[in-house]
Amino acid sequence: MTTDTTVPLVDLRAAHAEVEAEVRAGFDRVLATGGFIRGPEADGFEEEYAAFSGTRHCVGAANGTDALELALRTLDLPPGGGVVLPANTFVATAEAVVRAGLRPVLVDVDADHLLIDPARVADVLPQAAALLPVHLNGQLAPMAPLLELAGGRPVVEDAAQSQGARQHGRSLHGRIAATSFYPGKNLGAYGDAGAVTTDDDGLAAAARLIGDHGSERKYVHERFGFNSRLDALQAVVLRAKLRRLPAWNEARRAAAERYHRLLAGFDGVTLPRTAPGNEHVWHLYTVRIRPGRDRDAVLTALRGAGIGAGIHYPVPVHLQPAFRHLGHGEGAFPVAERSARELLTLPLFPQITAAQQERVAEALAKALA
Repeated sequence: MTTDTTVPLVDLRAAHAEVEAEVRAGFDRVLATGGFIRGPEADGFEEEYAAFSGTRHCVGAANGTDALELALRTLDLPPGGGVVLPANTFVATAEAVVRAGLRPVLVDVDADHLLIDPARVADVLPQAAALLPVHLNGQLAPMAPLLELAGGRPVVEDAAQSQGARQHGRSLHGRIAATSFYPGKNLGAYGDAGAVTTDDDGLAAAARLIGDHGSERKYVHERFGFNSRLDALQAVVLRAKLRRLPAWNEARRAAAERYHRLLAGFDGVTLPRTAPGNEHVWHLYTVRIRPGRDRDAVLTALRGAGIGAGIHYPVPVHLQPAFRHLGHGEGAFPVAERSARELLTLPLFPQITAAQQERVAEALAKALA
């Protein structure tokens, strides 16, 4: 197949083409000053992303996993305290919990939206020092029931896949959130970067302190910290892309609606759903290949047809060897496990064309035939 008919899962080159001139000019500014760590570009981005998110504070970090750890460590939770999170997240969510000296408490997700299930959270509340819902694929977890269940326990939001998403008009519902600017995110850097957002002055100050070796003054370290700072070059990229993110998210919504129309009635496929109150930003468009069909064979056929489909995530956290010590075997979280066998991610990015999506639909129909 010729390359002009290939549809990538994500097209980062198309996004770069839109911001290239601004990024080069920004890089020139940084190179002229030699200020590569934080500085005016990082400060400017933090202000702009806080405003975009509707929060008082944004604190940049080196990556999304660090941002989650920073968010958790600002809360001064008891060592070894339980943090409730869904089993169907990327492993970084659980890694951050362990790195913060805490214990992952995994729960299952709801069958319709694959978001953390408040009913399952209620089952493990006695073990919980904090809740860590994950906003998956571009939409927020059910925050109102989770906040009610929390009963004063802090709620930390993993917002790595929800930049620009809202629920009932708000992006932040808990005390603090963390996001990732990995290149493939809705707002992606040209390498690793992340951030913490919060309305709490004290938590913002603590996140900045911990991420700078616990130091406000050079060579004076008030508390144990580590090195996780946003560098100026990544801030240049993020500022340029942030100016376009509202339009890009609207383009993602339009593409998702087009997929809904193209794939409606496909035998053997369940389409993604938006939970009530959510403004989805479609970080990923994931369908489910129903039982009786071979998801992996469908994936192979799509890739053979030049369609860059993928799987997010093929192995739930509790079945990863690194988290075997949590003591969960197969069958512990049946919805998460079933979705891991069924989910298939289709190409979606702001610049995707109707013709490309039609090719995806045609290839999927043939793979299912």
